[in-house]
Amino acid sequence: MNVQGKVFVVTGGGSGMGRELVLLLLKKGAGVAALDMNETSLNETAALAGNVGNRLSTFVVNIVNREAVMALPEKVIAAHGQVDALINNAGIIQRFVRINDLDFPEMEKVFNINFWGVVNMTKAFLPYLLKRPESYIANTSSMGGFLPVPGQTAYGASKAAVSLFTDGLNSELSDTNVRVSAIFPGAIATNISANSGVQISATSQEAKQANMKTTSAVDAARIILEGIEKNRYHIMVGQDARMMDILRRLAPQRAARLIFSQMRQLLK
Repeated sequence: MNVQGKVFVVTGGGSGMGRELVLLLLKKGAGVAALDMNETSLNETAALAGNVGNRLSTFVVNIVNREAVMALPEKVIAAHGQVDALINNAGIIQRFVRINDLDFPEMEKVFNINFWGVVNMTKAFLPYLLKRPESYIANTSSMGGFLPVPGQTAYGASKAAVSLFTDGLNSELSDTNVRVSAIFPGAIATNISANSGVQISATSQEAKQANMKTTSAVDAARIILEGIEKNRYHIMVGQDARMMDILRRLAPQRAARLIFSQMRQLLK
């Protein structure tokens, strides 16, 4: 998809990858409706947009609130005149604990935001996207959606659900004007832990020993938009995601053990 002149809806647009996606889309000539639960963060994104902020609208919304989400398309169209693409980027992680120590409400919260938020947004906007001559849906899964990360089993399951949901959408919409991509970020340097209300128990030295190399949010946004522009089926973000995707296909158990050995320090 050529993003110039298109109108994108981006969830989680107040910080991290979402913010960088918003800013890069604006730079490339797109109009953007940025969504987030945090009004202060959204205002910061709008301030950073500078002189292209006239193509940006912001909406404070909880994507778990189905009624509020279903009302969004008409609001976006009122602000921009059209809607051409949806990037479901918003998500949270869980506490770094084993399933045995994770409460049901915590697991439900992760699934409600990571999976049902994506479903809500897709169901709300898809009827409008089907009417456009060219449109797009890109859903953010995770490297943790195809490879188990210690202390993130519920999170990984929610992201695996996003992955297969997205692949199913791709197949269902293959004979339409709507293109679909699944996004698989590796370790990205964002504030997702703080936004999720999660404190990482490992010391800085232990984290360093875990070889947790990260991709910047700016680079992640660039890779994601390049993938959308090239209509990639799966968009791998970061060298770690690309490498582990290959390894888990060749030796899935070995890949799982490798991740566990490198990141077990994060477990409480």
